[in-house]
Amino acid sequence: MNVPTTATEAAPAKVNLALAVIGRAPNGYHLIDTLAVFSGAGDRIEVAPAEALSLEVTGPFAGSLIDPNSNLVIRAAEALRREAFGDDSSPGASIRLDKALPVASGLGGGSADAAATLRALNRHWELDWSLARLAELGVELGADVPMCLLSRPLRARGIGEDIAPLTAFPALNLVLINPGVAVSTAEVFSELGGHFSKALPNPAGVATLDAALDCMALTVNDLEAPAVRVAPVVSEVLNALRASRQCLFARMSGSGATCFGIYREAANAQAAADVIAAARPDWWVRATRTGAA
Repeated sequence: MNVPTTATEAAPAKVNLALAVIGRAPNGYHLIDTLAVFSGAGDRIEVAPAEALSLEVTGPFAGSLIDPNSNLVIRAAEALRREAFGDDSSPGASIRLDKALPVASGLGGGSADAAATLRALNRHWELDWSLARLAELGVELGADVPMCLLSRPLRARGIGEDIAPLTAFPALNLVLINPGVAVSTAEVFSELGGHFSKALPNPAGVATLDAALDCMALTVNDLEAPAVRVAPVVSEVLNALRASRQCLFARMSGSGATCFGIYREAANAQAAADVIAAARPDWWVRATRTGAA
């Protein structure tokens, strides 16, 4: 094995533009239908040669991880090594996670970190596994991991494992805001109760910003209202976005508490982020841009 010196992978934030809870599986898992995109804001994974597996966490939100060595990054690394090399404890890798995203924020940060770890170690260990094969392993780590492995505009159904990458979808200029409140996904789903929605409208062929806005106007995030009941500050974030100049659309992402606003121009998004950040320095506020299909 000709091990490269290092391998680095971005772990982009997953933004759920729409999320319908459409039922419940016999095993108790909620069935969803979601439209997701991935932003330039995110964490970063770097792996380097080492005899054993180890994890170092740096970045502004490193201290938010209660036990870094039990998180999805190490679990992903151990799972990939076990599948690729059996019970053999080698090879190792020194893994560094730069934690730039808030924890438990509705941006899929942990799943994105795990996905980036799988991609990085796949290259570092010269496994040459396909994304589809990595996704089979990833879904055992978490329902969002296969989505984050792709990190491109997509529609996902089931528990998140039934993924259809979009062949057309525009890049979006966003402002992301997290009010510094960790929201429990389990608590939000519990607050949802037995409310279920219809499937989302088909996003196929949505190629422009205006078409995307028209499509999203017909959609929901079923977890937004329950999250507001769990963490009322989510409503304050949404109000701040909707009141900002040039905001075209605002909604909560995933199970919260991060919310997003959409702007026509990157300069509009940055101006709005600057104003909101100045007014609420206790919030995490980022202007960013998503990737196009």
